[in-house]
Amino acid sequence: MDIRKLDRTAVLETVRVLGQASTRDWDRPTPCADWTLRELVAHMAGQHHGFAAAATGGGTDLADWRPSELGDDPLSAYCAAAETVLHAFARPGVLSAEFPLPEISATRRFPASLAIGFHFLDYVVHGWDVARALGVPLALDEETVRAAGAIAQRVPDDEGRTGPGALFRPALPARPDGSALDLVLTSLGRSPEWSATASR
Repeated sequence: MDIRKLDRTAVLETVRVLGQASTRDWDRPTPCADWTLRELVAHMAGQHHGFAAAATGGGTDLADWRPSELGDDPLSAYCAAAETVLHAFARPGVLSAEFPLPEISATRRFPASLAIGFHFLDYVVHGWDVARALGVPLALDEETVRAAGAIAQRVPDDEGRTGPGALFRPALPARPDGSALDLVLTSLGRSPEWSATASR
């Protein structure tokens, strides 16, 4: 399947899940250590803007990737960022481009399909983060989750996961009875059992 379609499915699911947040929810803890829901969503929106810039000839400056200011209406700000990246990825010819990803390498450029794959995996995982913070289900089909799992299995599980600013944490043991989504989560250092109540 076109990686852009998979990515769109994941991003739109984050929009759907966030649409269930009330004004009281933005200070909730999330599975991302030390980030409230508002801080996580600011990061997610910032990444949307960074990837959109990379897809349209920019994105080389780390400032393009900084967390977004969400203002008084964080949901609207997030939805606008999501629309920006989906529009950028849908541009004709984008899959033949190479993306700068300065948070990964200051010099290397990445084939568009690989870069969009990174974005896709992030939004499957961050979609789960948001859903778990809000205590609501994440509704992704099996094909989407298994595609994310195939990418997750290729993420190196090395010392790069232990330093400050690491994109993922060291892998956790897979549960023998776990779902395909559980396998994605544990391979990237997330515990499927995480809950906002237990984190307090």
